[in-house]
Amino acid sequence: MTTKELYTKGARIWVEHPEKVWESATVSADYRSGVLIAKLDQTGEIRQIKIKDENQMPPLRNPSLLIGQNDLTSLSYLHEPAVLHNLRVRFCDRNAIYTYCGIVLVAINPYNELPIYGDETIMAYRGQSMGDLDPHIFAVSEEAYTKLERERRDQSIIVSGESGAGKTVSAKYAMRYFAAVGGNASETQVERKVLASSPIMEAIGNAKTTRNDNSSRFGKFIEIHFDELYRISGASMRTYLLEKSRVVYQSSGERNYHVFYQLCAAARSMPELQLDHQDSFHYLNQGGSPDIDGVDDLRAFNETKNALTTLGVSETEQQNMFTVLACILHLGNIELTCEPDSGDVEEDGAYIDPNDKHLQIVCSLLGVAKPELSRWLTHRRIASAHEVIVSRMDTNRAAFARDALAKRMYGEMFAWLVKCVNRALETEQNKSHFIGVLDIYGFETFEINSFEQFCINYANEKLQQQFNSHVFKLEQDEYIKEEISWKMIDFYDNQPCIDLIEDRLGVLALLDEQCRVPQGSDQGFVAKLHESCHKYPHFMKPRFGNQAFIIKHFADNVEYQCGGFLEKNRDTVSEEQLECIKSATSCRLIHAMFDSDRVSEGNATATLPPPSRRRTTPAVPLTSLTQPPRRASGQKQTVGAQFRASLSALMATLSATTPHYVRCIKPNDTKQPFQFHPARAVNQLRACGVLETIRISAAGFPSRWLYQDFFNRYRLLCAHKELDRGDIKGTCRRILAAHLKDPDKYQFGATKIFFRAGQVAYLEKIRADIQRLYCVRVQSCVRRFVARRKYLRRMRALRGLQAHCRGFLARRKAQEVRRTRAAIKIQRYLRGWLARRQYQKLRRLAIGLQAHARGYLARRLYRDARRVKAALTIQRYARGYLARKRVKAMRRGIIIAQAAVRRFLARRLYKRLRIEARSLDHVKTLNKGLENKIISLQQKLGEAQQKTKALEPLAAQLAEAKAKLELLRLVEIEAKTLKVSIEDKDSVIAALQAELASERDSNKQLIEEKKEIEKTYKIEREAWEGESEKLANELKSSKEQFDLAIEERDKQHEQEKKALSAELEAERQSRQKLLSTQYELQERLDSLQRAPATKEHRRSLSDASNNSQQETTVEDDFGYGSVRSVENSRPALEAVNWSAGAHNGPMPIADAGLVLRMQNRISALQSELSRTTKRASDLEERLMNRLSSPPTNPNLDRFKVEELEIENKKLREHLDRLRSAGDTTLLTKEVIDQLGIMQKELDRRRDECIQLKSVLTNTKPQWFQTLKNVTVNLKSLTTSSYGSDVDIVNEDGELATAYETQKGINRQLQEELMAEKKFYSDHISKTKAEIDRLREENEKYQKLLSVELSQEPKNKQQEFAQNEIIKLAAESLALQERVDKLSESCRRYKNQIRLLVNKLREAGIEDVSDILESNDAVVPQNASLAPEIAPVTRKKEREYLGMFEYKIQDEAKIIKKLITDLKPRTAVTLLPGLPAYIIFMMLRHMDHVDDEPKMHQLLKAVRIGVKKTLRKRADSVEYSALWLANMLRLLNNLRQYSGDAVYQKENTPRQNQQCLRIFDLSEYRQLLSDTAVQIYQGVITLLERQVERLIVGAILEYEEISGLSGPARAPPSPPGAGPARLKQELSAAHDHLHTYHVDASLRVMIFKQLFYYICAYSLNQLLLRKDLCCWAKGLQIRYNISHLENWIKEQLAEYGQKSVDEILSVLKPITQAVQLLQARKSLADVQSTVDMCSNLTAMQVCKILNMYTPAEDYEVKVTREFIHEIQKKMQEKAGPNADKEPQNLLMDSKMIFSVQFPFNPSSIRLEDIELPDVLGLEGLLTKI
Repeated sequence: MTTKELYTKGARIWVEHPEKVWESATVSADYRSGVLIAKLDQTGEIRQIKIKDENQMPPLRNPSLLIGQNDLTSLSYLHEPAVLHNLRVRFCDRNAIYTYCGIVLVAINPYNELPIYGDETIMAYRGQSMGDLDPHIFAVSEEAYTKLERERRDQSIIVSGESGAGKTVSAKYAMRYFAAVGGNASETQVERKVLASSPIMEAIGNAKTTRNDNSSRFGKFIEIHFDELYRISGASMRTYLLEKSRVVYQSSGERNYHVFYQLCAAARSMPELQLDHQDSFHYLNQGGSPDIDGVDDLRAFNETKNALTTLGVSETEQQNMFTVLACILHLGNIELTCEPDSGDVEEDGAYIDPNDKHLQIVCSLLGVAKPELSRWLTHRRIASAHEVIVSRMDTNRAAFARDALAKRMYGEMFAWLVKCVNRALETEQNKSHFIGVLDIYGFETFEINSFEQFCINYANEKLQQQFNSHVFKLEQDEYIKEEISWKMIDFYDNQPCIDLIEDRLGVLALLDEQCRVPQGSDQGFVAKLHESCHKYPHFMKPRFGNQAFIIKHFADNVEYQCGGFLEKNRDTVSEEQLECIKSATSCRLIHAMFDSDRVSEGNATATLPPPSRRRTTPAVPLTSLTQPPRRASGQKQTVGAQFRASLSALMATLSATTPHYVRCIKPNDTKQPFQFHPARAVNQLRACGVLETIRISAAGFPSRWLYQDFFNRYRLLCAHKELDRGDIKGTCRRILAAHLKDPDKYQFGATKIFFRAGQVAYLEKIRADIQRLYCVRVQSCVRRFVARRKYLRRMRALRGLQAHCRGFLARRKAQEVRRTRAAIKIQRYLRGWLARRQYQKLRRLAIGLQAHARGYLARRLYRDARRVKAALTIQRYARGYLARKRVKAMRRGIIIAQAAVRRFLARRLYKRLRIEARSLDHVKTLNKGLENKIISLQQKLGEAQQKTKALEPLAAQLAEAKAKLELLRLVEIEAKTLKVSIEDKDSVIAALQAELASERDSNKQLIEEKKEIEKTYKIEREAWEGESEKLANELKSSKEQFDLAIEERDKQHEQEKKALSAELEAERQSRQKLLSTQYELQERLDSLQRAPATKEHRRSLSDASNNSQQETTVEDDFGYGSVRSVENSRPALEAVNWSAGAHNGPMPIADAGLVLRMQNRISALQSELSRTTKRASDLEERLMNRLSSPPTNPNLDRFKVEELEIENKKLREHLDRLRSAGDTTLLTKEVIDQLGIMQKELDRRRDECIQLKSVLTNTKPQWFQTLKNVTVNLKSLTTSSYGSDVDIVNEDGELATAYETQKGINRQLQEELMAEKKFYSDHISKTKAEIDRLREENEKYQKLLSVELSQEPKNKQQEFAQNEIIKLAAESLALQERVDKLSESCRRYKNQIRLLVNKLREAGIEDVSDILESNDAVVPQNASLAPEIAPVTRKKEREYLGMFEYKIQDEAKIIKKLITDLKPRTAVTLLPGLPAYIIFMMLRHMDHVDDEPKMHQLLKAVRIGVKKTLRKRADSVEYSALWLANMLRLLNNLRQYSGDAVYQKENTPRQNQQCLRIFDLSEYRQLLSDTAVQIYQGVITLLERQVERLIVGAILEYEEISGLSGPARAPPSPPGAGPARLKQELSAAHDHLHTYHVDASLRVMIFKQLFYYICAYSLNQLLLRKDLCCWAKGLQIRYNISHLENWIKEQLAEYGQKSVDEILSVLKPITQAVQLLQARKSLADVQSTVDMCSNLTAMQVCKILNMYTPAEDYEVKVTREFIHEIQKKMQEKAGPNADKEPQNLLMDSKMIFSVQFPFNPSSIRLEDIELPDVLGLEGLLTKI
């Protein structure tokens, strides 16, 4: 199809417009014979366009599908109006300032701050290919950085454009991106310095112009260096062609460089510079526009100073720099006048007043001689061949010389500052690669173009040449890569224009030659150009005048005015002025500036050395090109020659790199935001080479479609039977073959289809026609259906109407008939009623008369009848009475007669019977019948006996047969049994043989094991002995601690008693139903305290259920082998309905708990009082036995009575004190005090025994001999004391009496000791039996706990059973604790008995062995521990204090085994947080022994070990979750045992006793909290990194319905890559956190943070991808998000509905964004849309609406009015202060919610924690 065939009616074209450049029109008629009739769209004007050449037809417009594309080369029609319109739509309608044009990024200056450069935007573009997201400067930067990593080749970004187009900002953002993604954490902080160099260079190199408020007046090339790991290792900068003329002159509306105004704004802070307002300086007030809107010069000055400090510029150097700048300003204010003595102003020279203020300031600031400076500012030295002449300059020449000096000083300072920046950016790190950012001026053409514009355009010619060749190369490479046939593309080559400038007789050569001529002038230079360059095709001579020349550049023809060319090229300054300035003494910077210039002149070294890897860079000076160096011959090099050399070096550098292009466009000259002037834009597009790129692309195959995308879009053009989804490429071939007849219009590549310009638009036209045809067909069917449905509806309505009408008529006629009939019937009934009424009236009258007459007659007749009847009745009753009276009298007489007769007959019969009974005949008569019966029975018996005798042989035979049969059966059964038994015995024999063999083997093994066990036993025995000794030593050190514990326990019991009383009082007030019960309990408690309890004690339910009231209770650890723990049974008991059988209704659960607590208290008091009473009764019994024994000796009895009375008195006092004591602790203290007193008494008596022992050493059997010897011994003993009066000692036989008394006392002590031993032996035996029983119960309960409590209850019965198990376990624990106390008491009593025995032996009583002969002998201290003493071992295990001791040299091993080598799969089998418990128990021991250095070292080692482990396992969620849980457990332990009251509310008394007493670890709690925060953030980062790669595929690109998303569909998702994969990752993370027991609240925060990241990442991708902003994609994304919402509701429901709603709320932004894609977008839906998008900002909503692209033409497009209304409504909703707050387009994906670690106390008992064998800590840690 030819191109002209597209110009049919309805075709859309572009026509030229004088102001708009191009405007749209629609063809009104088909094109014929060179005339095209079109109608303008905006004005409606009909215009006839004459076509002279059919190859120059008006450009066609692209289909609406392609309008607003991200890449201009994807347009079907590639021409100037299409490019201009696409840029305008994106810039004005969608506020998109970036657009791709192939490899070029077109950036339009918005003149407004846009929130699209934040860190979130940087991270969104990181790792994305160019074209995946919306065009952005970050995308180009990412492409350069990625190619640097992938290809290991240096890159460069070339940013060009005219002044005000935004070059500097684009370059700054590119460097910021590199600093962000290539940041290095080294000390140099190079990336920070790179960013800090921007404000410095803007201050000294940027100025306000008429086109831009921050225009760069110099070019710069910044190289950012990277090391081998592609991290920033340094940077360097080169500058080009500083506009020094701006220092001394500014046009109207412009101003000087920013630094001058900043310096004036800070004049008050630097009074030594003597600065004033900016308008007072000549160099600053010429432009008349000193201020910039929105810019604070003082703040900018502070930023510049901070940047200088960051780059290492010292304060002295900064002060010197400001001094030089101030001198330049004062130098411009030096007034040059004519000499006052001369009258002729024109002939006399310049003059400076010696009292000039500014001259004095300059001299004082620099330290130069005022006469010297004043002289050389007005004079010059002329050197001739023979002499040197000094002449005075005129005023104009002196002013020019002064300005030249100022420019030179500023240029030198600029070069010095660039050198300082390079020095600061230079590092010693390795520089392997670099990315260069070239910020250079674009093509310029003004009304008057001078030397600066010539150099700028020359540089752009070189860059354009390189750009054209690179674009052409990439285009050809694409064709080669896709393996398509192609022809050489002809592109514009500007080499002839470059030759015109660079040739030996070119412009630069002739300019340098003219500068070397002594009398050279600008006019001579132009004349030489006209003479020598006329042969070049790109050179033109102006039509008028000889002061200019024209060069045909690639962008436009530029006319250059020659005025000032030579002076600017020479750039000369008076040597005398320079020497004067160099002599400055007060500013050292002057010497540094000009010394560096001399160094560069002497050895031509560069301030910026090129990278070491660069080989293409020529050896030319690469210094700041603002100051020209001198040639090697000593002659000064011109600016043009130097610029040419530096430009050649730059091009060589760019050629050695991979370039990337950014073309900046200035949309308007008024600096209005988002205002687009087509004429200005077209000129810049032509100048920057964008249209040339379009032309090169249009010359080949500009439109390129992937096969899948083409198939999805244009499968409509193919018949359904020809569609082959298995061969998409073949289907595409058939489609194109059917519709594009010319095969040259397209090419099939390897992965794409390439189209010539206009072919995609033609296919779109065909597709639209087919869709229109199909729509017409569908419309016809729908209209037929609608019309038929309308017709049928009308027919039904008509039939219904007729039926209703006919029914109405029939009903009306029937109504008339009914009315007629009703009237007749009414008349009939009325007439009948009247007749009846008349008849009835007459009838009633007749009947009334008859009734009265008949009544009268009837009453009279009735009266007569009544009288007759009454008379008859009276007669009847009288006659009856008389008859009955006669009958009664007659009857009585008859009865009397009959009785008399019957009595007589009976008496007579009695007498006769009495006589008969006495006669024998009567008896025989009675027995006669009996004899007959007996005879008959005997006969029958005989007959039966005969029959029996006949049957006996038969019965015998039958019995024999039955016996034989039974015998046979038994034999058969026995045979079968024997057969089976034989088989069984054979198998048993075989099994026994095998078992015998195995028994032999097992016996051998048992023998070996026995030997090993004996060996192990010996080793353990030695270890136990050592441990016993160690425990004995520790017992001494623990005595004080035990005393303190007793005191604390007393205090706690007292507090508990007070608390119980208070609780009882509160319950009494709140529970009035139990008042009587409480009073009875109180009375019972008082009676029990007053009276002794019985010896027997039975356990009650309350005692069993609440036995852990005063003991430490722990939670169930669900079967972990590292701790023994029991759960408190109190909740289960309190849940029981104690009043189930009561008649007064159920009682509250709290009241039952009160009763239990009171009963428990009473039971405890009863048990203690029973034991005390028993002890007291035993003592009283022994005392009474002692008193009742017969006296043997009067003296002995007397002494015994006295001692026993004293002892009895003491015992009664003790008994009273014991009875008065109501607490276990007081009883224990009383017993201890009593034993102490007994010990003292025994010591006193031991001393007396020792004295008597020395007397009775040689005792004899005879009493007198003994007495004699005693007397002799006593005499000898007392001689020394009493002298000769020794007989007084034994006066009256006192010694014998004393001896007998002492023997009685010893015997009494021996008996008392035996009784005590018997009592305690019985007590110990009972205790041991109870211990054995409790141990068995404990083992059984532990098994039950480990099996039952590890399972969840399935029903109420199981739950009740578990509660009962817990209750019994609590009861067992209480009994064990009680046994421990009794064992401790027994041990203490044994020790006391042992001391008493030793004292008795010391007293001389040797026969004490019988005391020790019992079942439980006193164990000596050196006795070995036998293996069968299980209760002792168990008791010792329960005496632990919850501490671990270790040696300092083992600390590294412990940390390694406990932290570094701990595997997550091992930690799962242990108690949750076991490492934290172990570490804390180690800290407790250090606190116990007050070893603070060891504590600091341990905590430091723990933190280092954890961090090292997590660094090593940085990619493991399991390790992070494990140590997050342990760090929080350790932190909570430090809080719980810190001793702070706020953390002790839930502690048990035992836990409060275990609090730290010496160390204050509050600082370490903060450190552990910080460590936990770091681990938490690490977990978040790790999980975010894991889900990041799945978010786009699972939420944004996954398609459940294939082909729904339109043409730009993503490739098919692999199986398992959708939301299911993301949910799998989330489930795995949740399982890890749950497995390692991370706190539930923290798990909620983690998933809230994770879903926030998913939402932010998804929304950011959606905001940056135009292909996702359509209705179909919104439907798919909403469906994918619903998967995540369902996962949250299912998996996180265990944390409560509030947590689920909180997590779901963070997904609202992305949910509302996709709802916005699916919502209606008409003006009537504005308010509903605003309400729906409550979690989105106005900027985000407008961005989505701007990017919304209908997939089809029939979809509703978003209008600008709708977007503006949405923006207005949302701004009103946000409030007036919304504009003041910073707004960001993207969500901050790095935002982290604040997290707090709640205090979670543990109920685990530290003393029950054991070391598992799997940790391997045996021998390293010792439990205390």
